[in-house]
Amino acid sequence: MENFNSAIWEKEIYGQGHHLNRYPFDNVVSFIYRNYPRDKQRADIKILEIGCGAGNNCWFAAREGFDVTGIDGSISAINFVKERFATEGLKGNFVIGDFTNLPFKDEEFDIVFDRGSIVCCNLAGGRKAIDEAKRVLKINGLFFFNPYSQAHSSFSSGDLQPDGYVDNITGGTLTGVGSLCFYSHRDVLEALAAGWEIKKINHKEHKELHGAEQTIHAEWEVIALKK
Repeated sequence: MENFNSAIWEKEIYGQGHHLNRYPFDNVVSFIYRNYPRDKQRADIKILEIGCGAGNNCWFAAREGFDVTGIDGSISAINFVKERFATEGLKGNFVIGDFTNLPFKDEEFDIVFDRGSIVCCNLAGGRKAIDEAKRVLKINGLFFFNPYSQAHSSFSSGDLQPDGYVDNITGGTLTGVGSLCFYSHRDVLEALAAGWEIKKINHKEHKELHGAEQTIHAEWEVIALKK
């Protein structure tokens, strides 16, 4: 898988039973509820999560009646979500694969979203993943892009590389997950420059106190429409 820390996530995280989240992230819930097409039945609205992990966000969308698909590079994560969906009687399509080269048809999905997965690619890989999201989205479909920001404490704790990766992260909340890419405002705009209309862009920061230590968690929330 190009530009993606799949080995770390499979062997050291999902494969060890870590980060197998069961419940959705609130910003994903808000995005879907506020933006799904109102002129279609939910069962006819196709939603794709790139880097779906344990499928917690897809679980929410499936329970709400949407047609969900998830792709991830981790065999353990995909097996986990498939078993959970089968146990709970939910429908979903889950694929082991590379989200910089999506195995889906052009203009197949109404909504595509990323919740902190594209940051596992370097900048070039991230742009490739975003181009793939655009390819599989229908015209006027929406993309939710949720990368970490360079204001994040983990960004300044590591070693910034020419390709945009930050290696050797030692501080903040993002240790132990391999190299990550943190986005500046310019990086976000450049990644969504071709074929997109940015509908909304938020920068969120919150401070976390760990004894005497203070860290900042910072991320972007971007909604873009495919022209």
